[in-house]
Amino acid sequence: MTRLQYNGVMSSDVRSPHVVILGGGAAGFFAALACARENPACRVTILERTAQVLAKVKISGGGRCNVTHACFDPARLVMFYPRGGRALRGPFSRFQPQDTMDWFESHGVALKTEEDGRIFPTSDNSQTVIDCLVTEARRSHITIKTQVLIQSIEQTSAARGAGFDIRMASGTMLHADRLILATGSNPQGWEWAVALGHTCETPVPSLFTFTIKDPRLEGLSGVAVTQATVGIEGTALSQTGALLITHVGLSGPAVLKLSAWGARALHEVDYQARVRVNWLPDIRADALLERLHQLRSKQKLKKAPGDYSFGLPRRLWVRLAAVSGVLANKRWTEISNDHLKALTGELHEGLYPLSGKNPFKEEFVTCGGVRLNEVDFRTLESKRCPGLYFAGEILDIDGVTGGFNFQSAWTTGWLAGVAASGAPTSV
Repeated sequence: MTRLQYNGVMSSDVRSPHVVILGGGAAGFFAALACARENPACRVTILERTAQVLAKVKISGGGRCNVTHACFDPARLVMFYPRGGRALRGPFSRFQPQDTMDWFESHGVALKTEEDGRIFPTSDNSQTVIDCLVTEARRSHITIKTQVLIQSIEQTSAARGAGFDIRMASGTMLHADRLILATGSNPQGWEWAVALGHTCETPVPSLFTFTIKDPRLEGLSGVAVTQATVGIEGTALSQTGALLITHVGLSGPAVLKLSAWGARALHEVDYQARVRVNWLPDIRADALLERLHQLRSKQKLKKAPGDYSFGLPRRLWVRLAAVSGVLANKRWTEISNDHLKALTGELHEGLYPLSGKNPFKEEFVTCGGVRLNEVDFRTLESKRCPGLYFAGEILDIDGVTGGFNFQSAWTTGWLAGVAASGAPTSV
């Protein structure tokens, strides 16, 4: 695996530009840190519009911060990005999850990998990650300004000193030799990108839970299934994973992945569709029906639906059996073949009405942003506006839940910062 070779001390002929980064999130901080490390003489400034930097880091992973994911093969890693995977193949060969882990651990943040591949600080506290980034930024003499409202950004001519004039709402003007936009899903960031010559794909929500009002799910909030397949009727969209019934519908990794891959399709139908649920994806429909026949034969005189539930939570099994006519006040011998067919259908391809979406508070991201063919992914520099770089969610890149969105932020931030520093880099 090829890794970035960090240049701690630069030769005297390296130009020392003033690099301004708009956005104090994960991508913005990593861009600033990379820039300062690659060229220590470089002046680096982070401008954040809110009062708090790294706000999304704070709430991510339920407040634990899902730093990255234990997927160390770039070719496999890109498969977790509904949009942007192809563009990230090269960047991930230069800075991938192992590099992220190495960076944080070398800066005092101990990490742990959970069974599902998600990587967290061992403290289980996102503040550990925030403190590390802020402390390192201060140590690197990076200027951090919060509550900065920007009125305009203007590209300047070579005659005036190529770069960008940034006018604040306060009237203050700041000149940047190079500018990195790391504004996340802030619409103003996309407006600046467009003003500087770029095209943006229309942003729509990604990673959300499903609002489903259906009597089959009522009273089952909190019931979880280890493995289920969910899909959208009339499309080829489907995902398999853990599924959670909530008080408003369905959630869990399977739904979140489906919402990411189907972000645009679901937006186009205003989140009005039918969700197909296969509660037992490891059993073929014909095999399931045969097993139900065998269950009826063995349990003839016992009350339905019986103790055997195919590994499903008892409450869910009883509910789906009941709506199929396999009632608890009947014996198995009273259950008809039609009832068994109906139960097979409920278990294998139950259709549920999707009536809306709910943002997944820990991982909410946006599908859309700056078009990727307008960016050089060797450096993250604009192909249309020299000296302008992009990092993080402002780009039309988004991943599924599990640390993948943070990894694209670390990677694009780091490479943008390295390039914007003006320092020669050995790769």
